[in-house]
Amino acid sequence: MKREELLKRAENKAEISRVIDQAEQAIKNWEVVVTDFLSPPVLAEVESLLQNLTEIEALPWGGYPQAERQRIALSRPDLPLDESQVPLAALDIAGNFFFDPATHRDFLGSLLGTGIVRDKVGDIIVLGERGAQAIVVPEMVDFLTSSLTQVRSVAVKTQQIDLSELKIRPPQKKEMTTVEASMRLDAIASAGFGISRSKMADAISHKDVRVNWKEITQSSYNVKAGDLIAVRGKGRLEIGEVSVTKKERYRVNLVRYK
Repeated sequence: MKREELLKRAENKAEISRVIDQAEQAIKNWEVVVTDFLSPPVLAEVESLLQNLTEIEALPWGGYPQAERQRIALSRPDLPLDESQVPLAALDIAGNFFFDPATHRDFLGSLLGTGIVRDKVGDIIVLGERGAQAIVVPEMVDFLTSSLTQVRSVAVKTQQIDLSELKIRPPQKKEMTTVEASMRLDAIASAGFGISRSKMADAISHKDVRVNWKEITQSSYNVKAGDLIAVRGKGRLEIGEVSVTKKERYRVNLVRYK
């Protein structure tokens, strides 16, 4: 593994450097090494950097199939990897939020307010007026069950639950087809999310749009089949098959996830 070459291409250099260290440890010691939780942009970058390396296998897992934040298990290809080798724990954070509703940011703020770092926390599933569930590294469970006692003004009881008890809502999806003159980001995204092109251009310039988890600020950026577009507050859009019509326009299949 040529560390310098990998880092030269990396955008999230500090995180990628740490993952490379762990991959080298896994190869050297013939063991499975697991990263902390990584954010979607870092996950995407790690997977694209490691996919061409024959000496290392990588398995991301965050507790359920659509998890955004995931840990990656790293090992030599000779060692079989499965999701059970990615240590995860789930917490139920229960309280009565009827009079003081809490957001994802509130729960995350309270978790980090106990003194733990972001890398130790995976996805947080907000359950409305009865609280939330959080995925964390197992070694933090005892600490959090005793330390996390309040979110906003609400007293909470934090206890460990089984991962099978996570209340995951399957994403709602809508399939559609659009015909556009180009594959520009603003054109495809405005068609997919059903908002005007000028509003989409504003969202792009305000850094609210990511393509494959990378922030894109140019409306003229060209997207392609397989790309994932995420717009803050609107959900995600997956670009499916793209074909060219007789009039040389692009027929694009889209799947929108809410």
